[in-house]
Amino acid sequence: MGFREIIKGTNIDFIGLRNKTFIFSAVLLLLGCIAFVMVSMGKANLSVDFTGGTNLHLRFQETIGIGQLRSALMDNGMHDVQIQEVSGTKEFLVKTKFFDSEKEKVQDKIFQILSTQLPGKKYDVLESNMVGSAVGNTLKQHAIIAVVISLIGIIVYIAWRFTFIFGVAATIATFHDVLVMMGIFYVLGREMNILFITALLTIAGYSLTDTIVVFDRIRENMMKMKTRADLGAVINASINEVLSRTIITSLTVVLVIAALLFIGGKVLFDFSLALLIGVFIGTYSSIFVASPLIFLWRKKLR
Repeated sequence: MGFREIIKGTNIDFIGLRNKTFIFSAVLLLLGCIAFVMVSMGKANLSVDFTGGTNLHLRFQETIGIGQLRSALMDNGMHDVQIQEVSGTKEFLVKTKFFDSEKEKVQDKIFQILSTQLPGKKYDVLESNMVGSAVGNTLKQHAIIAVVISLIGIIVYIAWRFTFIFGVAATIATFHDVLVMMGIFYVLGREMNILFITALLTIAGYSLTDTIVVFDRIRENMMKMKTRADLGAVINASINEVLSRTIITSLTVVLVIAALLFIGGKVLFDFSLALLIGVFIGTYSSIFVASPLIFLWRKKLR
């Protein structure tokens, strides 16, 4: 017997669980709102892409430990430095934030520290660039705009394919996913960078796809049963019918992302972690957020 057959005959009362799941989501959304405020104020762990700073890509000719490199920089005043080792190489990505008045000095200071604290450790500068704080603020604003535009696109598409109420429910669920992701990353203290924004938009698309599958089945069953008296039963039956497909799809994606998480190295770790968390959040929201919202609104419109 296959896994699909094992979970095919479920009869879970998802609508009956809505109050508990709404409370759970409310707690996560509270964390997300706090994270959004902190990001807007620049007090979260934002990358130099959003705050401004210096990015250096160094390749050492000899083997050197990341701890040795970090200690050399931090012990000499570079407390806000972030170092990532490129797996399987002798290369390092060095990022440090700065104020506008310091931006011309930071790179020279790093080179001076390396020459004095790591004598004999020769290296090549593969890439060097600086991002001003004004540019960082612009990128942060554009990232927020990109997320907002994607949410507007979702409500328009779902409203066209289904109804306006379905579109609003899908948008709220997607907005829920974005805020929850921000909240979790803020609590974990992980860096929010351009790749994190990419992960947010990717998860928004994944969540939308999963939600459409559930909505399609709900619409089909509503047409078959031709009644709105037992809308809760219709929604429960619909979710249970697509549950095996949802779980199998999610597990397949999780396996791929898990491989990227553990094999992709530190450069892709935060991106992979965001995707991994997002898959669970997106799957959860399509079942426990979007669908119950349809039930509540349709119930009021009877």
